[in-house]
Amino acid sequence: MSVIPFSDEQIRTVINLQQHYEVWMDADRSLAQLPYGLKWADRNGKDYLYELFDRIGNGKSLGPRSAETERIFDSYRERKAELTERRNRSAVTLSQTCKVYRALGLPLLPSEAAKILREADRRSLLGSHLMVVGTNALAAYALEINGRIDGAPEETDDFDMAWLTVDDPSSPDVPVWALLKAVDSTYTVNSERTFQARNAAAYEVELLAAPSRRMSRRDRPVPVPLPEQEWLLPGTRISRVAVARDASPARVVAPDPRWFALQKLWMSDQEKRHAGKRPKDLKQGTALLACIHEALPSHSLNAPDFLAAMPPELQPYYDRFAAPYTEDALPNW
Repeated sequence: MSVIPFSDEQIRTVINLQQHYEVWMDADRSLAQLPYGLKWADRNGKDYLYELFDRIGNGKSLGPRSAETERIFDSYRERKAELTERRNRSAVTLSQTCKVYRALGLPLLPSEAAKILREADRRSLLGSHLMVVGTNALAAYALEINGRIDGAPEETDDFDMAWLTVDDPSSPDVPVWALLKAVDSTYTVNSERTFQARNAAAYEVELLAAPSRRMSRRDRPVPVPLPEQEWLLPGTRISRVAVARDASPARVVAPDPRWFALQKLWMSDQEKRHAGKRPKDLKQGTALLACIHEALPSHSLNAPDFLAAMPPELQPYYDRFAAPYTEDALPNW
């Protein structure tokens, strides 16, 4: 068996974590969408309401004191107080659940990756602009199948994300760079590998993209278009909340596991791939396909739409590693 099933207590904790995280993130995201601050300021003996953009006082005037600006100010304070209370209360419950999750030995994420994922979620970028495409995706797959993926290496020293949207290259927006700098101001782009950013602790974040996707020319890091990234775009993605080694939570949005597994098997045969990573690719791909067969009937290996989208490059890997599983009916888990 390639799936090592979670215990009932582990499954309950995973379910609770998802619920507690969503309540907390909803409040946290709503708070982040509020203005940085509102305050009254005297200008030539008259009060004006200012919307602040940052802690050093940059902002804009919303007009002189009036019934309308007083209503805006009071409404802002009430809303901020309500959301702060909701976020703080839900954070206590969430923190307790994260500690139980870690104590139960459930799949863990690197702490640095979790910081990036939380900020991406707060900015509503996960699943729409970014998804996890490296080894860290395995945590989401394990949580989806309610069991450990036996034989699939989970350790990684970097964090791979894929850019998903088709933006106007002339756009001044820099969502990825703003995200990374908000997480850690020490992130810089590797001048020799411009698709990679590193912080002062040498943690590496790599941004990948399919040729059909593009981003603002001003954004950083700059992904190198990789044709094999196209294979990770179709299908049904997995979205699950996991916990990091520092007991902090994060949501992972990962590709359809069928395409992820087949792409991993293809990568294991590529000479351009680092020799030390190719055995890991093979183990991850084969183990994940076995788990899909055993415990994930929602992602059938012989689904017509999945088979119809099969690119010629992946067909040999499907025939060798996946097709044998379709000969028998999926177990009724």
